[in-house]
Amino acid sequence: MTATGRTTLGARLRHALGAEDGMSTVEYAIGTIAAAAFGAVLYTVVTGDNIVDALTGIIDRALQTTV
Repeated sequence: MTATGRTTLGARLRHALGAEDGMSTVEYAIGTIAAAAFGAVLYTVVTGDNIVDALTGIIDRALQTTV
């Protein structure tokens, strides 16, 4: 293979391997949406009556224990 052929092959390989321009932006957008959705679900669960009552009970028991 000639030097020109190696250069062309190298350029093709670099282009094929690096052809995902813009993918990181989409990945960040999907990750941001997923994180926001997870935060909304977590907020809903944590602020629900059952969780608040359970956490209050745990804290009350912890404060009432004798050392």
